Amino acid sequence: MKASRKLLLTGILFLFPALFFGGCESMDDAFDQNRKIRRGVNIIGYDQIWSSFEQARFKEKHFKLLKQARFDSVRINLHPFKHMDKNKNFALSSHWLEVLDWAITNALKNNLAVILDLHEFNAMGDDPKGTKKLFLAFWNQLAELYKDAPAEVIFEILNEPCRGITPKLWNDYMRQALAIIRQSNPNRTVVIGPAHWNGIDHLDELKLPRNDRNIIATIHYYKPMNFTHQGASWAEPYKDKIGIKWLGTDKEKQNILSDFTKAQAWSKKHKRPLLLGEFGVFDKAQMDSRTRYLNFITQSAERYGWSWAYWQFDNDFILYDIDNDKWNQHIRDALIP
Repeated sequence: MKASRKLLLTGILFLFPALFFGGCESMDDAFDQNRKIRRGVNIIGYDQIWSSFEQARFKEKHFKLLKQARFDSVRINLHPFKHMDKNKNFALSSHWLEVLDWAITNALKNNLAVILDLHEFNAMGDDPKGTKKLFLAFWNQLAELYKDAPAEVIFEILNEPCRGITPKLWNDYMRQALAIIRQSNPNRTVVIGPAHWNGIDHLDELKLPRNDRNIIATIHYYKPMNFTHQGASWAEPYKDKIGIKWLGTDKEKQNILSDFTKAQAWSKKHKRPLLLGEFGVFDKAQMDSRTRYLNFITQSAERYGWSWAYWQFDNDFILYDIDNDKWNQHIRDALIP
């Protein structure tokens, strides 16, 4: 770790000792950690901040605003592969690490727990073998760099393993990455979800190591897709279909509760806490339906004791209108009444 980065983490410890429950030596179990995550938001995955601080949309003040709005955590979506130098053992660029330090520091400063989410699911899904070295090199570096960070810094091995990352291959890849992490972070809480885009229906295919209990299992939920992704340009079957409503009928609610009940049964059987790491409704849906749906999702998740992270702060599915510097109040109030 460079001297400046050591000073940064030392500074956090000096200024905010209450945030450090023994660093990675914390004895908090995964269920305790999941309660600390509680209500979260996905942030800065597609922000220009990763290329230039001057072009950043997300600012330091937004961490404070999130805390004031009673959120408890941020899930930082990381796309590091293009910032890794293949000629230098896949070393992460200094600017990329500077941005990550800035984000972690400001989150902790505002008493927000942090999930560091490797979000390279598309690259890995398209070319599992070709990206494996990048994948493992990333975790080798990140684990070492943040081994002394507080327990509130949590690692998520890979967002939505999919396509070429089959369930069998994913169980192999995630165990290799976890082994790397455990060499320097034996007690760090790690988030791992099933293949098939962290699909709630695929938890049974996830084979977590039984002797590692400091793991939070994660699932994503966007059902029904024809409602949540209506009008989204990248969602081919639904991009031209808008006007679909979610009225909160008994049948609509029961469809969701049926899925959540199955996931909760898995959680109890395997004694693993659950993080609903993504959910949301694209901006083209009617606002009344969006808020009705989001409120039901969050309230149902919380009744089961799950943590959650809304997709997302900015860009689309937006929670905060950065261009006009104000909350999307309807969405905010639906998430946290």
